[in-house]
Amino acid sequence: MNGAHALLGTLSANDVTVCFANPGTSEMHFVAALDDAPEMRGVLCLFEGVATGAADGFARVRGTPAATLLHLGPGLGNGWANLHNARRAHVPIVNIVGDHATYHAVYDAPLQSNIESLAAPLEGWYRRTTSSDELAADAAAAITASFGPPGRVATLVLPADVSWGEVRTTPSSFPVATRPGTSVLDEEAMDVALHALRTKRTTMLLGGSLRAEQLQLARRVAEATSARLIVETFPTIMGRGANVGEVERLIYLSEFAIDQLKDTEALILLGAREPVSFFAYPDVPSRLAPAGVEVVDLVEPGADTSAALEALVESLGAPRVAHTAAARASAPSGALTTHSFAAAIGATLPEGVIVADESNTSGVQLFAATRDAPEHQWMTLTGGAIGYGLPVAVGAAVASKGRVLALESDGSMMYTSQALWTMAREGLDVTVVGLSNRGYAILNYELQRVGATASGTASARMLDIDDPTLELAALAASMGVPGTRVTTAEALTEALERSYATPGPTFIEVMMPKGLN
Repeated sequence: MNGAHALLGTLSANDVTVCFANPGTSEMHFVAALDDAPEMRGVLCLFEGVATGAADGFARVRGTPAATLLHLGPGLGNGWANLHNARRAHVPIVNIVGDHATYHAVYDAPLQSNIESLAAPLEGWYRRTTSSDELAADAAAAITASFGPPGRVATLVLPADVSWGEVRTTPSSFPVATRPGTSVLDEEAMDVALHALRTKRTTMLLGGSLRAEQLQLARRVAEATSARLIVETFPTIMGRGANVGEVERLIYLSEFAIDQLKDTEALILLGAREPVSFFAYPDVPSRLAPAGVEVVDLVEPGADTSAALEALVESLGAPRVAHTAAARASAPSGALTTHSFAAAIGATLPEGVIVADESNTSGVQLFAATRDAPEHQWMTLTGGAIGYGLPVAVGAAVASKGRVLALESDGSMMYTSQALWTMAREGLDVTVVGLSNRGYAILNYELQRVGATASGTASARMLDIDDPTLELAALAASMGVPGTRVTTAEALTEALERSYATPGPTFIEVMMPKGLN
């Protein structure tokens, strides 16, 4: 048994049985050891940002970590943006970064870098293994650390000689990681929250992973106290659909969010941070809640909100809330607009689908249009680093073994389009809707919001991606994903229905009005 065998054995013994990988020379013994570990599914990704984003999507759906395999510091650097999203989403990931052999580091080879300095801003767990005999224990420690709570990125650096080195004492069993116990309720914060709910105009702000049951508990509390219930703009994953009931979402645009919260006297945070503006804007406050608001940190970000919500329901005697779903919207017709695009999604969405949403400004109507669709789950751009949608869809499809719908704007898609190849290679049931508007519409809007003056061709070319024109369906087809282009709402509806009935990945290029993201 070499170190790579010990690592894979420990991962598998702890139910970490998927590894999204972009390996290099230093990781070849790990790759070879996969032949002796049939329980481990190695998923090849053509870019590290796809591997890390896929691990994020897997964890959002499963609640347990997948592993990544990255090649030295540059590989970690390439995957860093989607690890940032995972960090903000508080999901568990076991991030394995190969490195030069321990004795080779002194020679400062071309790929030598300070891996620890790259991992440090992820604010997770870090260890560099230096012994093949210690690798199994270090792997178990990484898995334990990934669970937190809250969930986080655990980075284990694997030098090549530790991977190929012989394990001198073969373990009778691999070490078992420790999983977190039930979170302890803060009784003092609970009393403050109950007092606010009973005496003040209160807003409950929910964040993180929000299952349908949690949202239903929160609605009971809100109904019993006339409190306002809002979820973060970009929750990790949330249940939605006809049996869940609609929950208000914090508006992305800070000026509107300030107005949304203006009457709040007490703000109860359940798995959420105090809301702030995504960016700074001239003459616009960074804090979105009104001055003087009472802020109650009831459940920290990334922690399970179930216990707190159950306690609130019990203390208030909050009755169950009936939800009467409206009739599902009919399929749209005519030109493609943000409204007809959203209506087509809402009219065709299958039960149980998981949505990876990176539609950006094209998706402004989506939440309203899908409110009464069959029950489903929705993942959002937690962390704000674009290029997350396609990789997260890969991980979600591997984790769920069900249908995933990826809603992807054209500019964001180009960050990690390599994920399409992995979808085809793995035969994943992913429907990708590529929204082609040939421009960075959000940046054109932000240009105005920050007060920048731009009137010439140089600035215009920085915000236009139509020269040359991207052929999204053709790009998907080149990576093995059958693609089609639609120009009407009727054609989009038909293409969606056909894709849901077809095994494997499909790609639908939606020709939106130019400049509309």
